[in-house]
Amino acid sequence: MMDSLRAAANHVVLKIILALIILSFVLTGVGNYLIGGSGDYAAKVNGQVIERARLEQAFQSERSRMQQQLGDQFSALAGNEGYMQQLRRQTLSQLIDNMLLDQYAEKLGLSISDDQVKDAIRKAPYFQTNGQFDNAKYLDLITRMGYSADNYAQSMRQQLVNQQVIQAFGHSGFVLPAESDAMAALMLQERDVRLATIDLKALQAKQSVSDDELSAYYEQNKNSFIAPEQVQVSYIPMDAAAMQGKVTVSDADISSYYEQHKSSFGQPERKNYSVIQLKTEAEAKAVLDELNKGADFAKLAAEKSTDIISKRNGGELGWLEPDTTADELKQADLTEKGQTSGVVKSSVGYLIVRLNDIEAEKLKPLSEVHDAIAAKVKQEKGLDAYFALQQKVSEAATNDNESLASAEEAAGVKAVQTAWFTRDNVPAELNFKPVVQAVFDGSLIGENGTPGSNSDVITVEGDRAFVVRVTGHKAEGVEPFDKVKERVAELVKRNKAEQAAKLQGEKLLTELKQGKGDQALQAAGLSFGAEQKMTRSGQGVQLEESVFALPHPQQGKPVYGMSQDRQDNVVLIALDTVKPGSLSAEEMKTFSDKMQEGSVGVTFDSLLANLRKDAKIKMGSAEQQPQ
Repeated sequence: MMDSLRAAANHVVLKIILALIILSFVLTGVGNYLIGGSGDYAAKVNGQVIERARLEQAFQSERSRMQQQLGDQFSALAGNEGYMQQLRRQTLSQLIDNMLLDQYAEKLGLSISDDQVKDAIRKAPYFQTNGQFDNAKYLDLITRMGYSADNYAQSMRQQLVNQQVIQAFGHSGFVLPAESDAMAALMLQERDVRLATIDLKALQAKQSVSDDELSAYYEQNKNSFIAPEQVQVSYIPMDAAAMQGKVTVSDADISSYYEQHKSSFGQPERKNYSVIQLKTEAEAKAVLDELNKGADFAKLAAEKSTDIISKRNGGELGWLEPDTTADELKQADLTEKGQTSGVVKSSVGYLIVRLNDIEAEKLKPLSEVHDAIAAKVKQEKGLDAYFALQQKVSEAATNDNESLASAEEAAGVKAVQTAWFTRDNVPAELNFKPVVQAVFDGSLIGENGTPGSNSDVITVEGDRAFVVRVTGHKAEGVEPFDKVKERVAELVKRNKAEQAAKLQGEKLLTELKQGKGDQALQAAGLSFGAEQKMTRSGQGVQLEESVFALPHPQQGKPVYGMSQDRQDNVVLIALDTVKPGSLSAEEMKTFSDKMQEGSVGVTFDSLLANLRKDAKIKMGSAEQQPQ
């Protein structure tokens, strides 16, 4: 097996294909290895059982992560039984691969201890705050990814095992300098070309078509002329913001709100502190002695404090409320104006704290918060009116389901009528997911396209709501020939133009290869443009691929070819020169490293394929039975 792995890793073609691809191994989180079952297993891998419980836990973990990532879109996927079965099979396949790698790592004598797992988690930068492991951040992130602490640790263990296996093969494949040079020369190659373009639009304008040709094309391509489902809708909009403009707020309303919410308008006790921050306890005690002998606090803070911000103000921190006061300042336990603390140990060194002033708790007067309360009360009244209107319109639309007349009367507005629209061009004022779903899910459409029932109130973001009624419906179907005749004509003309362009291009290419190209091009009203350089973009452009597929010119004579550009114009190519690419020594080193990584990737993929090939894998009855 090792011989075949090394052969695959060192195969030049595979290295070329994968030269710039870095191995990316996606790991599925799994649950506790010790979870057992009743013998109703998911799979056996070389006699080692993957229990049903382990598969279920891994599957649910994958579901949770997808739900976190996709949000509401996941509901549609979760409702697709075929998709969920596929996800379940993929999860089991990953568990099998992980078990094969575990077994192989054991054969190699590779193992991962609990301490290594903990160390890897603690060193992960995304679990750190200010360079230190943050347990709260760790638990929050893994929970949002759909993991428990246990199965995240198992996932990390699997990653470390896989990394060890990869490292074990890191030197099994190698790239010779000559291979790197050849690859760089090939991939960075420049080609000097001249192009002559046969204009497809010009040819298309010259084409003529008969009615028989149009009819035949239409009959053969009816599926290309499908008219999407269309609807017309009447709707009644409701908007909480608009309701606020219709409500009034009296002084009595404001006073009443103020009395009921006085606790919201109080200002808590505030204290004004100054600090001197020192590096060591000895330095802090020395400064405290100076203060006790009558030294000026602000002057010492400016001279000796290591806090570069507060020292500029003589150590003053300004007014602080309880919620914004650091624990170290609270620990100083200063209660009287002018009081100075002893030495206080803190996370930034040692502090000496002085309480400069105290401002007692007070209640803001009504005059100060009057406008804010008025806006709040207006908003609340508007929302109350908005919800009351929803209820009223909903009852009217339900009780009179034959039209929106009663709902219009309840809302005090006339319903808005839309033009015909499809799912892809919903009017902006209705373009909300809940509204679009209600309109197109069929529940509001009557039989044979007749008007159906009124919707219930549909709420959308921004405190807005709608009641809608589908007043017209056209099912998806083939558009009639008369309606699409002009479009069919353009398509037929384009097809004729493409055939004519390719035929003309092939004739000209033959003339060019026979040395008669100048006269042939002149007769066709064409000529090659100025010479231009082309390099590989890697974007799969047809013209570029055709240029780089041409053989090298010999004895200074151009090589000719034919292709198409992005607009489907036929392009004749004259390839004049080919220049190999080159890199600096530093760039070549990076390039060679990437090739080496690609080589390791081939080796690892070959390893996994061989492990599966040689393994005895038996699927259990739990494999297709989601719980």
